[in-house]
Amino acid sequence: MTPLEFDFGPDPWDTLLESLKPGDTLDAVRFLAAVESMDEEDVQQALEDLEQQAITLNADGLEKLPVSPDLALRLRQEQDLVQRGTLMKELEQTDPLRLYLEELAAIPVSGDIQLLAQQYLDGKESVVQQLTDLSLSRCVELACQMTGRGVLLLDLIQEASLGLWQGILNYTGGDFEAHRDWWIRQYLAKAVTLQARAGGVGQKLRSGMEDYRDVDQRLLTELGRNPTLEEIAEAMHTDVSAAAVYGEMLTAARTRKQVENAREEPEETPEDDQAVEDTAYFQSRQRILELLSTLTEQEAKLLTLRFGLEGGLPLSPEETGKKFGLTPHEVVTMEAAALSKLRQE
Repeated sequence: MTPLEFDFGPDPWDTLLESLKPGDTLDAVRFLAAVESMDEEDVQQALEDLEQQAITLNADGLEKLPVSPDLALRLRQEQDLVQRGTLMKELEQTDPLRLYLEELAAIPVSGDIQLLAQQYLDGKESVVQQLTDLSLSRCVELACQMTGRGVLLLDLIQEASLGLWQGILNYTGGDFEAHRDWWIRQYLAKAVTLQARAGGVGQKLRSGMEDYRDVDQRLLTELGRNPTLEEIAEAMHTDVSAAAVYGEMLTAARTRKQVENAREEPEETPEDDQAVEDTAYFQSRQRILELLSTLTEQEAKLLTLRFGLEGGLPLSPEETGKKFGLTPHEVVTMEAAALSKLRQE
């Protein structure tokens, strides 16, 4: 297998996004293919583009990701317990996930959720807590459906809670539960997709493209005609849908290369590259500090610990809670509220 003679650029994502319309569903594999060469900030913007255009991200097609043995063991355990319906019974009593679920089960919930949503639209912000409490069990339910895909269940629940919060903030009328569930699923799909990207799925897709190109060229020589997609898939030992994705990616990358070849760009020196990197780092750091300054001291410190913004390792909700005297649930709730504030900046 020979390496590809071109790289991806941002154009494949722009092209793909223009082909979609509100209400469409985008497979996470196609998304990862289109953003393969983009940096993390641009990938986050691409995900926001999907939300703004009401395009559903579907992560069902992502395969299980390679993870460390310890993490793989925990993921299998969580998936098995969810499938058997014994999550609360069989987890250790001190397990952070069990503690969170027990705390959640103890929250009193009542009220008509659609009526409360209408009251929220009418300006009664005091019902937000009721809407949240009534929906947290749904966050857990939908998060459980995504177990075993490279993201721990407690982290999935946290992402689902963020999705719930966005669902409440973006509610403008209609079936609140359907609207809420869309946002929760969208955030869960984002978490799994980003984990897949971090786990090297992009490299796997590139390898598939190389295989597709080599098989296509070989069959063209052997058959004396362009091979069908089914013939290429059979020779690649994969299914037709996967081969189709590789073919689309290959076409997009070739188009991008042709556009690049038509341009004359000045050659940059290593010193120029370093200057750009230093400036980007400084600007990113300044932006983070500016955003954190809009939060309360406790919120800013909580996010700093949770995401390792001062150079340390990110802390779990349980570890962060110990430093603040909070429960994991309270940490997740405060984090969701703080992140929501930042998104408004």
